[in-house]
Amino acid sequence: MSTENNSRPAAGATPPAGGATESEPIKAIRLRHPWRIVFAVVLVIGFVLFIVDAAGREAYKWDFVAKYVFDRRISEAALNTLQLTVYSMVIAIILGVILAVMRLTPNPVVNSLAWFYLWVFRGTPVYVQLVFWGLLSIIYSSIDIGIPFMEPWFSFETNAALSTFTLAIIGLALNEAAYMAEIVRAGLLSVDKGQDEAATALGMTWFQTMWRVILPQSMRVIIPPTGNEVISMLKTTSLVTAVPYSFDLYTRSRDISAETFTPIPLLIVASIWYLFFTSILMVGQHFLEKRFARGVGAREDRKIDTMSGTLTGAVPLGSGQPTVVRPPGDGPPPTEPGGPR
Repeated sequence: MSTENNSRPAAGATPPAGGATESEPIKAIRLRHPWRIVFAVVLVIGFVLFIVDAAGREAYKWDFVAKYVFDRRISEAALNTLQLTVYSMVIAIILGVILAVMRLTPNPVVNSLAWFYLWVFRGTPVYVQLVFWGLLSIIYSSIDIGIPFMEPWFSFETNAALSTFTLAIIGLALNEAAYMAEIVRAGLLSVDKGQDEAATALGMTWFQTMWRVILPQSMRVIIPPTGNEVISMLKTTSLVTAVPYSFDLYTRSRDISAETFTPIPLLIVASIWYLFFTSILMVGQHFLEKRFARGVGAREDRKIDTMSGTLTGAVPLGSGQPTVVRPPGDGPPPTEPGGPR
């Protein structure tokens, strides 16, 4: 009867104390996906055909695109669009935080007022709201400052006090604030209630708790949808013609196309500027998300010894402190922080 020399220990046997037995490395074979490759090739061919076809289309008039993409009127309109976006979003974020806190307060009056605001501004189209703001001078011919039902201290004509640019910012900001309030409220609710209780136990005030504990932790939830809202706001500025404000990027390019009878090239010019601004905002959003997501879901590196197949490295086992797993025979096991109990 022949005896097989096997270096692998028998079932149930204890590995030798001096070290683990040698094992062969695993040879991984990558799975093949032929249909995935075929689909990718079809997509690339279709994209190339579209580019070649678009380059030869007479309707696009690429010479007009090159002529007007850096035109002074277009560049000034692009700057106006960027200003509309920045000013509106700053006001919307500040007002959204206030509304979110009002929605979370136990006071029923304050909570109901915030809910009513969200109901109105989220339930009506932004274009309709901008039309109302354009008609503000008809509804309120003057802006009076003073005690109600008494002679006003100061009075201003609405058309003189508020330009169409200002009305466009107000209309966009008030509409966006309703959406930002829900985004901020979701971020605040994502923080564990125990954080608030711990801050209160440390003697921190409500403002200190919100500013130093709750808001920093909720930013990882708030930042991604806020970045999307900024990009959406950039494109929503094309609706300010309802105010009417006619010096934004879309309206200015439309006016130029009405003079030159080339609507398609001017639409391409406006799209190029929108894509340029959007690309910058997407890069900024990426780094902000990376900044505020530090430490979330992080895991310590875990390694497998190629000789023994034993798990090594820092592995969290739920005790609050990382536990170091060492292969057999690699010295005495580490002691728990703080010494033995």
